[in-house]
Amino acid sequence: MPIIRDIETFPLFHRLKVPYGDANGLKSNRSCYLIRILTDTGVEGWGECIDWLPTLHKGFQERIIPYLIGKSIADRTKLVQTVNKWHSRAASAISMALTEIMAKACGVPITDLWGGKFRNKVPVYASFQSYTDRNDWQTRSLRSIENAIHQGYDKIKVKIGGKSFKEDLLHLSSVQSLLQDKIKLALDANQSYDAAATLQWQPFLQSCSNLLWLEEPLPTQHFAEYAFLRNRIFVPLAGGENLISAAEFIPLLSRNALDFLTPDPLHMAGIDAYRETLSMARSYGIRITPHAYDGALSRLYALYAQACLSPWSKMESDSIEPVEWDVMENPFTDMLSIQPANGEITLPDRPGIGVELDMDKLAHYRWDGSSYL
Repeated sequence: MPIIRDIETFPLFHRLKVPYGDANGLKSNRSCYLIRILTDTGVEGWGECIDWLPTLHKGFQERIIPYLIGKSIADRTKLVQTVNKWHSRAASAISMALTEIMAKACGVPITDLWGGKFRNKVPVYASFQSYTDRNDWQTRSLRSIENAIHQGYDKIKVKIGGKSFKEDLLHLSSVQSLLQDKIKLALDANQSYDAAATLQWQPFLQSCSNLLWLEEPLPTQHFAEYAFLRNRIFVPLAGGENLISAAEFIPLLSRNALDFLTPDPLHMAGIDAYRETLSMARSYGIRITPHAYDGALSRLYALYAQACLSPWSKMESDSIEPVEWDVMENPFTDMLSIQPANGEITLPDRPGIGVELDMDKLAHYRWDGSSYL
């Protein structure tokens, strides 16, 4: 088996032209941290994680890389578990890179390494950060949604909870007038409500026929309140993007608290832990719509995992739940030559991740080490 010879790091940073955001606040920049693991046989693999760049960079340079050099990729499970003790999100990058190396060493795509795929195409939905600090934020939001529709998306997700109920309701009324029930709509509150505040939306939700789900109206750990809402509200509930292990989803599943799980491969401690969550959800008969907002490479892994996931229902044997696709200003999305066509992704079928990263973009957006608060 190949031995890890070196690890290259690519901290990336981009300052936004116009800050945008959700109920958690506005973002002034986008960042991610890519690694490339090189082996003694010439086989290499890419991984990705996200966190405060100075913390990640110091951790990789001073602890993670020295630990991994000289190790065999045959020990990838143990290696990922060890790094997870130090930094769970860094472990996700190591897991991705070692998985790609193993697939390339076997001469197969990631999906074949995982036992084969059920489908060659996976649907995606256009994900928006609806808010800006400008008075015309609603107009800008509608313009962005209209542009996505023209690009062929038939499912979108917009934010609520970051403005007053009155403002958000006005915004969504305008959105629905634009969609005209022809485009499916998901709503994401980013854990900004309690149960009573969520129920304010009941009349609006009941009037809509195109809703996909309501995502994280409450803090995820409020299991009982989610179960209560699920019995009261007229739309499927979704959540779980920040949970880091399959075990953390069990309280939600055992209480029948959600209709959709939204795990994120970038937030979990390794791609194997992510896939364990998908399998467990299917065992409970729960749908999966992956959160994949922060990273292009991690989103590709989510797409591959979704392609390998068995159908949720035998009545819909040809369908699969959609994966999130960031349509906001984010140059890192273009690092991979994979783009939606008519709201779906046709998956590559080459060994490993099946695509090459754009090295020019990696060089252009490389973080210079300066503070970016």
